[in-house]
Amino acid sequence: MAVRRVVPNVQSEAVQENREFYGLLGFEEVMNHGWIMTLASPSHPTAQVSFMASDKTAPVTPDMSVEVDDVDAAYAVMRERGAEIVHPLQDEEWGVRRFFVRDPSGRVVNVLGHH
Repeated sequence: MAVRRVVPNVQSEAVQENREFYGLLGFEEVMNHGWIMTLASPSHPTAQVSFMASDKTAPVTPDMSVEVDDVDAAYAVMRERGAEIVHPLQDEEWGVRRFFVRDPSGRVVNVLGHH
């Protein structure tokens, strides 16, 4: 299993303000579903930050997202090790398969893969 990218998720209602502020640092909007917006560096597209009011289909807002090349394998490893699954593995309408797991520090991690 390989990590493709790691994205901090900032819970915020100030989407427009964050787009403008991080735009000053060179970030550009690459995704906006209304409830989550992701900004990325044009020169290094995996350098990203997301802002979300709340998660659309999960009971909690994750602290970070980790995209992996095999989300099913990641899910199996976490379950085998007894990690706390906060949100079950499922396919989402926006083209990702994901689950949430709590890390040892109490942070919620959105582990995902694209279809």
